[in-house]
Amino acid sequence: MKHLIHTLNKAFDHRVRLGVMAVLLANESVSFNDLKEVLDLTDGNLASHVAALEKAEYVLVTKQFVGKKPNTTYTATAAGKAAFQQHLATLEKLLRP
Repeated sequence: MKHLIHTLNKAFDHRVRLGVMAVLLANESVSFNDLKEVLDLTDGNLASHVAALEKAEYVLVTKQFVGKKPNTTYTATAAGKAAFQQHLATLEKLLRP
């Protein structure tokens, strides 16, 4: 049987991806600028970590224009929500004596 530590989801190993998913689970959708501000990240740092989560199909990226300004929003997918909740459940099991 695998030790619990080996069942943690590698997609959430980095604190930024962990933070992105935590914010997305607490909100239906979040704009790029709001997510960047909440997590105190640069544009490039946020974009690269969201791209990794998008590649894993954990985050849905929606791009549109509001007036003449581009607007990017992020939403956790059903698979992303399930994977993140499983990751958190494993962390909780590791914390139990």
